[in-house]
Amino acid sequence: MTPVQTEDDPKTLVSTAWLSAHLKDPDLRIFDASWYLPDMNRDAKAEYAAGHIPGARFFDIDEISDHRSELPHMAPPVEKFMSRMRAMGVGDGHQVVVYDGAGLFSAARVWWLFRLMGQRNIAVLDGGLPKWTSEGHPVTTDAPVIRDRHMTVKFDGKRTRDVTDVARAAKLGDHSIIDARPPARFRGEAPEPREGLRAGHIPGSRNVFFKDLLNEDGTMKAPNTLRTIFKDAGVDLQKPAITTCGSGVSAAVLSLALERIGKTDHALYDGSWSEWGMYADLPIATGAN
Repeated sequence: MTPVQTEDDPKTLVSTAWLSAHLKDPDLRIFDASWYLPDMNRDAKAEYAAGHIPGARFFDIDEISDHRSELPHMAPPVEKFMSRMRAMGVGDGHQVVVYDGAGLFSAARVWWLFRLMGQRNIAVLDGGLPKWTSEGHPVTTDAPVIRDRHMTVKFDGKRTRDVTDVARAAKLGDHSIIDARPPARFRGEAPEPREGLRAGHIPGSRNVFFKDLLNEDGTMKAPNTLRTIFKDAGVDLQKPAITTCGSGVSAAVLSLALERIGKTDHALYDGSWSEWGMYADLPIATGAN
């Protein structure tokens, strides 16, 4: 079955055809936000150096983060985000497109981060670099020309939740908590890739494996299909949503999918299981529910 063509939206998701048509727009900025788990055995920076979409800057998710936290790649302070964006020549009035080398994975994290910082003119490239290259679009090893630009940031706290917020939501049941991890990890049947974490999930959460939202070519499924997937997983879309995963990366794929179906009252649990699974005093559940 041929996937439905992306309905281009420069605030959520754009197709490779859209990016190709706009590639030389003066106000377009492109990020390669590739990031991989250790067991993927891939080097994001090396792959970027070997070939990237023309004009793309490399967005280092681990470096552009809050180094004061012991948790992995937590959202950076506003000042650090602004500084890094200026250094990469991204400022007010720019349309940003972000992609990754997996298809649609870590790019969604950067989309969410921009939204957290009050920036809305950002879209994920549907299908990412694999789809771009499979269609014969150009790649380069050239470094982009960068000039400093000013960015106005207005932190949007509604986009994120901390462990206290999530514990309260789990207890009260007034939010839909959606976990993007693979089913075996959600059920507590497979070990976490990070050492020292318990196995299982946040009580009351529902499992929507982020890859189930994607077509075989790495593009995101159509909004009506996304809505059905969430409902079939037991997600109550009438409640505000909190997305979570292992460390806040694939949870952003869920956040992007929720935005695509028109649901705007969603936030991401930045600490995710890297935090929840670390503390013995936080309750966990195992099994399918």
